[in-house]
Amino acid sequence: MRFFKTILLSFLLLIPIAGRATEYRNAVKVTFLSWATGSTKLSYERAFTPHQSAEFCASMIGAGYDKFANNPRGYTLRYGHKFFVAGNEGGGLKGFYVRPEFIYVNYAYDQRGTGLRTQSQMCTLLATAGYQTHFGRFLIDAWAGAGPALGTPAETGYHHGFALWNVFGTRSDHVALSFSVRLGYCF
Repeated sequence: MRFFKTILLSFLLLIPIAGRATEYRNAVKVTFLSWATGSTKLSYERAFTPHQSAEFCASMIGAGYDKFANNPRGYTLRYGHKFFVAGNEGGGLKGFYVRPEFIYVNYAYDQRGTGLRTQSQMCTLLATAGYQTHFGRFLIDAWAGAGPALGTPAETGYHHGFALWNVFGTRSDHVALSFSVRLGYCF
């Protein structure tokens, strides 16, 4: 609990007391509660125009709480190109957006019951939609997406950045679903 209080206090200190309207072009972000899902996800976003930006994200799998108790170790790399479609009249890093996003994940984990170490390597191309805004320098970004997935899936179906389809009693190793909330700092 102390960890989450420290993070919350750190972000509150980033909000200026008397803010002014500023068009920020850069942001660094952490995926909210990523540590609780078994990895730590950090990202950087750069606005090129008032209506487009690029976002790079990397994560260390295993730097977090291991809810499946399978000792995962590896990494995730992501790239998304945002197209802001509404709500960013002030320009740069805010409003509703659509984003194609490519995700590559590579990690090893302990297989249930066997103790054998297994490799999972997956990639997906997601179509995402979301909303991003900032209050002074404090940024909030929330989104959801889906798309095709290829590779060697993990037995849990969760790949530290997306989950494979397991909805309504059906399962598919070729459909990825993802959603997230990221908190960040604009500059």
